[in-house]
Amino acid sequence: MAGERITVLGLDPGSRCTGYGLVCEESGQLSLIRTGTVRPQADLPLSDRLGAIHAQLSRLITEYCPDEAAVEDVFVSKNTSSALKLGQARGAALVACAGHQLPVFAYEPTLIKKTLVGAGRADKSQVAFMVGQLLGKRPDWSKDSSDALAAAICHVNLRRWRHLKTRTGQLTAGA
Repeated sequence: MAGERITVLGLDPGSRCTGYGLVCEESGQLSLIRTGTVRPQADLPLSDRLGAIHAQLSRLITEYCPDEAAVEDVFVSKNTSSALKLGQARGAALVACAGHQLPVFAYEPTLIKKTLVGAGRADKSQVAFMVGQLLGKRPDWSKDSSDALAAAICHVNLRRWRHLKTRTGQLTAGA
């Protein structure tokens, strides 16, 4: 893991706005590669918006060749129609990743927040602040971009932890 370089695409799916963020970790240092949003025309039918999400994320994956993707799990609310549209947008994002053989890891919003802020119920401004601190940037990006970057950073942190846990287990088993 030392000296290893990994690029992670974080995704915060939405049918009207899908946030994305690309981060790189090398030798324990995080850096921001790119962040932004995919915003299909609001007046398009849902199928066309989903197609636009898929197409734009596919282009992004082709251009930056991330090693892995981290996506926020669907948050189920009282509005079932919104939850269904969110799930469909998530599906479009997952298909874009699958089309490029990009491994995808899904995380609950509360786990992402807890990993970055220390509290699973942290608000979006706290998450944005910590994302900025961890990347050494002033968080002047959208909340959707911030959430996507948070998913990517959460994945990097948990990936590092899993690696250490595996390595420690191997050392203990061999002793």
